[in-house]
Amino acid sequence: MSSNSPVNPRPPMANSTMPRLRIAQIAPLYERIPPKLYGGTERVVSYITEEFVRRGHDVTLFAAGDAQTSARLSPGCPQALRLAGKQELGSFLQLPMLSDVYENPDRFDVIHSHIDYWTFPFARLCKVPTVATMHGRLDIEDLKPVYSRYPAMPLVSISDKQREPLSFMNWVATVYHGLPRDLLTFSPNPGKYLAFLGRISPEKRPDLAIDLAVKAGVPIKLAAKVDVVDRAYFDQVIKPRLALPGVEYIGEINESQKNEFLGNALALMFTIDWPEPFGLAMIEALACGTPVIARPCGSVPEVMRNGVTGYVATEFDDLLKAIKNVESVSRAACRKEFESRFTADVMAAQYEEIFYGLIAARRGNSILRQTYEEGRSTAR
Repeated sequence: MSSNSPVNPRPPMANSTMPRLRIAQIAPLYERIPPKLYGGTERVVSYITEEFVRRGHDVTLFAAGDAQTSARLSPGCPQALRLAGKQELGSFLQLPMLSDVYENPDRFDVIHSHIDYWTFPFARLCKVPTVATMHGRLDIEDLKPVYSRYPAMPLVSISDKQREPLSFMNWVATVYHGLPRDLLTFSPNPGKYLAFLGRISPEKRPDLAIDLAVKAGVPIKLAAKVDVVDRAYFDQVIKPRLALPGVEYIGEINESQKNEFLGNALALMFTIDWPEPFGLAMIEALACGTPVIARPCGSVPEVMRNGVTGYVATEFDDLLKAIKNVESVSRAACRKEFESRFTADVMAAQYEEIFYGLIAARRGNSILRQTYEEGRSTAR
């Protein structure tokens, strides 16, 4: 599979032409699978897992014990850690969970990790191929020695931009996140307010979103959590702005509330100021037909099509102009973009291609390799 991001992704591979796989999915323990509230990585892990099961694969999910899944569940702890107030235990409790995975790896054809670099030393000693999807930012200089120790580890990026700080690693593909097609419904009519969704933090720039909305004279609703590390920013920067006219802070919302929150919005404000690896909120908005107004940081230029699914701009005045013109963006085009590029079946088909390729390469299996190449040819 090409390591370049798919502009026009291939359709899902037909399961009938490919062998059924035994797949291990390793999830973080911080949030439930799927999360009750905030949790982008855990949400994506759930979508991938459920789609693999639907496609006929034998999937074991290693996650917190309160996970809700149709896969076989192997709990790493009784309950997801953040809402239990034990998030600091995550790194420690991952270790016995990883032992559960790698002490008997022959149960699996492929191991798919979503916990950053923690699987690297285990994978190096294991005959069963491991591939790790990197969900976070990779520009932290102090962590480079960890990655440079394992340059052959097969990695998947969630945007091409994400991988740039670690260009020396073994990037086998970029796979964009995807949502189940029917998770969020299309809302054809534009709403009367701007939406901000996700996390209140300096790098997400909710202050800029508020300032733009107030200047444009358009109400804004913020549905976002506040982590402990961001409490001072919330108190000092955001809280005073909540007294401004048209500004409403809703707090953290769950999956079922997103459809109404995003679908009834005029646009999603994605005013980030950091190298966003992907930005799940953007495709959630597009699934509802809601355009996105974003700054061109991180993955944004890859996910967004300026003038088609919203507007991408850097300067305040240009973002303000985007708000005033956003009703001209076709909501049907936004939904169409979601369906063609950002669905769970498109995502799973790309991961299947990666898995079959890694297995064929590791086993030197000519029959599987031939089947894999025929499947690739058929899917193009």
